[in-house]
Amino acid sequence: MFRMSFRCGIACAIILILYLSKNIQSQQSKVNPPANENDDRLGLGQSLSFTEQLLARKIDEQMLFQTLSELAQVDRVRYTGPPPRVVKNPTAPGAKNPVVIPAYTFLPKKYLAEKKLPLMVFAHGGVHGNVGTNYINVLRELLQQGYAVIAPDYRGSTGYGREFWELIDYGGLEIEDVFAGRQFMLENYDNLDPERVGIMGWSHGGLITLMNLFAHPKEFKVGYAGVPVCDLVARMGYHDQSYRDLFSAPYHIGKTVREDVDEYRRRSPAWNADKLQSPLLIHSTTNDEDVNVLEIENMIKSLKSLDKKFEYKIYKDAPGGHQFNRLDTKFAKESRAEVYRFLAKHLNPPNPIK
Repeated sequence: MFRMSFRCGIACAIILILYLSKNIQSQQSKVNPPANENDDRLGLGQSLSFTEQLLARKIDEQMLFQTLSELAQVDRVRYTGPPPRVVKNPTAPGAKNPVVIPAYTFLPKKYLAEKKLPLMVFAHGGVHGNVGTNYINVLRELLQQGYAVIAPDYRGSTGYGREFWELIDYGGLEIEDVFAGRQFMLENYDNLDPERVGIMGWSHGGLITLMNLFAHPKEFKVGYAGVPVCDLVARMGYHDQSYRDLFSAPYHIGKTVREDVDEYRRRSPAWNADKLQSPLLIHSTTNDEDVNVLEIENMIKSLKSLDKKFEYKIYKDAPGGHQFNRLDTKFAKESRAEVYRFLAKHLNPPNPIK
């Protein structure tokens, strides 16, 4: 029965995208005629792109729910984060309202009878990423150990339309969006232990992990940052112009690193290392094609210079590069086991990795 409803859901979603695509094209030509043909193509292309992202997320969400349904009680919830940092019309009604944040919650069915469960806050990666089946192995492994998990689609995440996409605040208010997920879980689930809350993420999610540990040192028992973005100043130097444009866009930081280096430092873990108080594990690899190892090296040097206690491991040319310990290979699973053993020392899950 579930498989049939799942297939029907996908079929309906495909019909929806076809309908919305045709409707968008019709409405654009009737209600808001373009100045020229090129503007028409650009506007339609952008509208279709956001509609396609919505469809892709909906389908992926169904697959996520189906795959983990035997292990967990899976739900989609909404809570509020801080108001937008950039507001196009500050005097408009509701312009300063808190941003509504969608998130996925996962409660391990096998361990719901436990008096208190540890909570893992999971921060997805990507400049405009979202929670999905690409994290299915990590979510499954956390649930098997007995962790409750919340995975927020913080502001700027893909699959919720242009307005939410343009709320992005990389290294800024997204940090508080994810922290608000921690608060939501503890306020709404009595069987979670507020003294056993961890946070983890890879890449951009690694940055969010680090910045949460810095901003809320007493609220997180431990953290893991895999191949984390650590130094936006350095990052803007070795990435191409199209990447730099994502950050200097008017709806985002609005300035280049050359124009406001201090703002980029403020959003970079390597420049905030003095705030670390929680146990921390960092992983990276020398052949990372996305987050160059020099960023992690800058972070490690900063922490060491401040005599901070933390653990780290830089792999030598790990198979998979940036994705090395998120794959399904034996190597990746062994690396993740290292992560889980580190986390378990501080969070004591019901069924820890041996």
